[in-house]
Amino acid sequence: MHQRRSTGRRLLPALVAVLLLLVAACTGGGGGTGQQAAGTGGNGDPRDLRGVCPSPIVVQTSWDPTAESFGALYALLGSNPNIDAKGKRVTAPLMAQGKDTGVKLELRAGGPAIGFEKATTQLYADRDIHLAVPNATDEVIQLSQSQPSLAVLALVDIDPQLILWDPKTHPNWNAIADIGQSDAKVLYFGGDTYMEYLVGSGILKKSQVDGSFDGSPARFVAEKGEVAQSGYATSDPYVLQTIPEWGKPVKFQLVHDTGYPNYGSLLSIRARDKDRLAPCLKKLVPIVQQSQVDVHSKPDVQDRLITITLQIADAYNSKNPYTKDSAKFALKQEQQLRLTGNGTPPDGVIGNFNTERVQKMIAIVGPIFAAQRKPIKEGLKPEDVATNEFIDTKIGLK
Repeated sequence: MHQRRSTGRRLLPALVAVLLLLVAACTGGGGGTGQQAAGTGGNGDPRDLRGVCPSPIVVQTSWDPTAESFGALYALLGSNPNIDAKGKRVTAPLMAQGKDTGVKLELRAGGPAIGFEKATTQLYADRDIHLAVPNATDEVIQLSQSQPSLAVLALVDIDPQLILWDPKTHPNWNAIADIGQSDAKVLYFGGDTYMEYLVGSGILKKSQVDGSFDGSPARFVAEKGEVAQSGYATSDPYVLQTIPEWGKPVKFQLVHDTGYPNYGSLLSIRARDKDRLAPCLKKLVPIVQQSQVDVHSKPDVQDRLITITLQIADAYNSKNPYTKDSAKFALKQEQQLRLTGNGTPPDGVIGNFNTERVQKMIAIVGPIFAAQRKPIKEGLKPEDVATNEFIDTKIGLK
């Protein structure tokens, strides 16, 4: 950060104190080294982040590079990104609608790249990280006492978590509740909070849920669709429909539609960093909002996004199936199912939070975590989980 030279006038003690506070506020990230300081946001160009944001802005994602979920972030990467295949991170100038913002963006892969740790946990483990992308609201609530984070933008308005089934084997199933009226097994990742909700609310029976699911469709295929399976609307229906071992459509219901109003892929900060990062977030969040809109409304932006995420995933030697066609399917699903949109209920603004939805999630998962002896922050309120302070209410999908 460049500071103005003294004019030779005698500074009052109060002014000295103010300047010292500003200097303290200008450190980048969580205290890491080698980063451009964040300033007070003096310039008026909304796409110029110099002096207000650290460089690079470091974001920890929760999985491998994909066009969905993190698409609005990867779409901000400028041309010829520097890909660190070993470190599973990519850095490039942060571009806002074709304009160089003057700072760089570093996106770090999650999932297998960080030993399947939660993105929030990694945010606290590495002070050089400024923002993280937790999987969903329930993760933020779960860690609200031990690793409090604050969501500043919903990259995905509706969590794509689903339960799927074979409609030919089970023609009478039209919803997850119908599965609960049977004794069919439901495969899921053990420990997923939404399953505790489905069982606790009586939608599914405890005796029928099987937490041994490893993400592979092998058992679903081997049992000829007799079992139901958890997954994501942006990927698993495509996988089953295209693999030769199955090769036909499946039916599903979003867990969200059972009364579990989870937001997915939240752009979050350490709660304690809010005031320090506020000047940066006031400009950065609207830039990401506009990127969300562009990804879902401009074919050329989509095409470039798919190309760059494929390039990065290939460099990382990602073991997850990700192709041009699967990426297009995922983005189409996000649009058709309104996973990314102008709020639920719709309010014309992309990426913002509905307080009632957040409160409902606190009410649902708070008792679940208490029963697991993992209590959440006492007296947790929606404003402790997510904020609309940095959202530009003029930005939304048309």
